[in-house]
Amino acid sequence: MPYTQTQNTMSPLAVVVTSLAVVLLARCAAAYPWQVCGTAANFTANSTYQANLGLLAAALPRNISSSPDLFATAVVGAAPDQVSALALCRGDANATACSGCLAMAFQDVQNQCAYDKDAAIYYDPCALYYSSNATSLSSLDNVGRTNRINNQNVTSDPGRFNRQVAALVNATADHAAYNSTRRYASGEADLGGQFPRVYSWAQCTPDLTPARCRGCLAGLIAGMPRRFTDRVGGRSLGVRCSYRYETYSFLDGPVMVRLAAPPSSAAPAPAVGPTVPTPGAVAGERKFIVTATVLVIVLPTIAALVIINLLVWLCIWRRMRRPQAGATQPYSSRENMESVESMLIDISTLRAATGGFAESNKLGQGGFGAVYKGTLPDGDEIAVKRLAKSSTQGVGELTNELLLVAKLQHKNLVRLIGVCLEQEERLLVYELVPNRSLDKILFDTEKRGQLDWGKRYKIISGVARGLQYLHEDSQLKVVHRDLKASNILLDTNMNPKISDFGMARLFGGDQTQGITSRVVGTYGYMAPEYVMRGNYSVKSDVFSFGVMVLEMVTGKKSNDCYTSRLSEDLLTLVWERWTAGSVSGLIDPCLGDSFSRTDALRCIHIGLLCTQGDPAARPAMSSVVTMLGSDTVSLQAPPKPVFYARRSSATSSSMSTASA
Repeated sequence: MPYTQTQNTMSPLAVVVTSLAVVLLARCAAAYPWQVCGTAANFTANSTYQANLGLLAAALPRNISSSPDLFATAVVGAAPDQVSALALCRGDANATACSGCLAMAFQDVQNQCAYDKDAAIYYDPCALYYSSNATSLSSLDNVGRTNRINNQNVTSDPGRFNRQVAALVNATADHAAYNSTRRYASGEADLGGQFPRVYSWAQCTPDLTPARCRGCLAGLIAGMPRRFTDRVGGRSLGVRCSYRYETYSFLDGPVMVRLAAPPSSAAPAPAVGPTVPTPGAVAGERKFIVTATVLVIVLPTIAALVIINLLVWLCIWRRMRRPQAGATQPYSSRENMESVESMLIDISTLRAATGGFAESNKLGQGGFGAVYKGTLPDGDEIAVKRLAKSSTQGVGELTNELLLVAKLQHKNLVRLIGVCLEQEERLLVYELVPNRSLDKILFDTEKRGQLDWGKRYKIISGVARGLQYLHEDSQLKVVHRDLKASNILLDTNMNPKISDFGMARLFGGDQTQGITSRVVGTYGYMAPEYVMRGNYSVKSDVFSFGVMVLEMVTGKKSNDCYTSRLSEDLLTLVWERWTAGSVSGLIDPCLGDSFSRTDALRCIHIGLLCTQGDPAARPAMSSVVTMLGSDTVSLQAPPKPVFYARRSSATSSSMSTASA
C-alpha cells in the first residue's frame, strides 16, 4: 500500500472546509526504505570514520544472524572516529533474511545519507542505526523516529474502527513489553460485521526493561489520534521501539494477541486515542467523548458545509481544469485527493502551538506575512508561515510550495510538516530551524563572527548538495529560481536547509529549460538570461549559487554599492580583484587568520565559474560538489562574468512574485 510520511491529521469538519484545495496538492509518497539522516556532523571520503563504518557493515550482519533475539550492537574505533551501531530485526523474521536485510541497510543508508555520521534506516524486516556518539548505545532515547501512513481511508463507521485499532495496538504493546523476553508481539482483531480484520505488531529492543519498553511504545501510541485517525494502516518507527497496524495480514509468524469482535450493541468506548491499562501507563492522556447532543448540533452543520464547499470546489475545479501556459501538471486530482489529508493540520492545533500567534513567538516578518515559532502536543517544535491576506504569495505559489517541498526529502532542504487552510488562514508548517536564515548572521556586523571558516565552508557544501539533489538526484527535476542567503536556513549545528519553494518550477521528461514573461526573484542573484529574456533552467540556480558563494567568502551583499569608482556590484568587484591578483584582500576580515586561504580562494574561483554568462558553460551542481570536496580537481580559468545594470533601490530587492 502507498505510504506517506506524516506528522498530523485533522477532523472530518476541517477536511470538508479545505476540500477546495485538494485538487491543487500533490502526492507526497515517501520512497521505501525509509531513512532518517543525521544533522550533527559529516565524515569525508576515505576517512578513518568511513573505514570503521565499513568494519561494522561487515561484522553486524554476521553477528545478528547468530543472536537469538536478532538484535546486535557494536562499537568500532576510538574517538573522534568511533562508530556505534544498533541493529534489530522484526520478531517474526528468520536469521538469514535478517542478515541479508541488514547488509542491504548498510549499503543503502550510506547512499541515501551520504557522509552523515548519524543515520537510521527502516525496512519491513529490519532496522539499522549508527552514530558517532559514544553514548548512543547506552542511551534509551527513541531517536531516528519517523511515521508512515497508509493513504487509504476507512469508509464506514470510522469511530468504531479507530477505537478497536487503538485497543489492538495497546494490547499488542502490552504483550510485547510484559510477556515476551524478545520484546515483540503480533496481534489480530476481529472488528465484526462489515469491517476487515486488523493486524498489528509492536517491538522494542530486547535490552529495555518491560516498563521502559511499554513507556517507549506509549509515547509513540499517544500520537495515534493525530496521525492515523480514520486510516486503514500506519506505522510509527524508532530505533528503540516501533509499532504497525494494517487491514491485511503482513505477519510471517503466529499471532500472539487476539481480540474478538465486540457485541454489536455494545456502547462505544470513550477513548478514541490509545490507552495504556498497564503498569507502564502514561498519566494524563486525553479522552475524547462525543455525546448525542453534540452530534445533533454538529451533523447538520457539517452537512450544510459539505454542500456549500462542494459547490465552491466545483467552481474552482472547473477553472483549474483549464491549462495555463507554462504550467506543469504531472499529478492527477485523484492522487492529490489521496494524499492531502496527511498534510492537513487543524487550525486549533496551530493556534495552541503558537500561543494564538503571539507576538512573542514571532520569528520574522516578510512581504508574504509572518513566521511564528510553535510546539505541537507531542513536543515537536515547528515554524508556522502565516501568509497575510495581502501577501504577494498567492494560492498558486502556496500550492506550488506544497507540491514540491512535500515530495522532496533531503537533509539540506527544509522539511514541510503540514498545511492549514481553515478560517481564511493560509498556513504552512515547517520543521523549526533554530538559527533562522543565513543573511541574518552573515550580513550582521555583530553576529557574523559566529560564522568561522569551517561553518561557512560547511554551509557552502551543504547548499551545493541540496541543489544537486534538486537538479539531478531526486525523482523530480526542480529549478528553485530564488536561491539567496535569506532562503538558506541554519539548524542548531549550522547545517544549511534550502527553503521557500514558492517560485520553484518542476521540469518533466527531457525538459531542460523554461521561459516566462513574468520574471520573479531577487536582483543580484538572478542569472542574466533570466532577467533579460525570462529563460530559466538549472543553470539559473547555479548562477545564484555562485553569487551566494562569493557573499560567503567576502561577507558582502551581492547588490550593495561599494566605494570603488569602478565597482558597482559584487561580481564586478571580485572580477576586478581577481584579474589584478589581489582577490585575497576581499576575504571577510572578521575571519582573521583562522581559515584556509587556499580553500577561500578556491571558493572564489568556483563562484566565478558558476556566474559565467553562457549557461551551458556553468558547471553542473554535481561537478561543483566534486570541486568543493577535493582540492586535487583542477579548475579551469574563469572567464569574465556577465553583468547587468543596477536598477533603482526599489527594485534591488525582491521582484514581483506573481505566478510565472
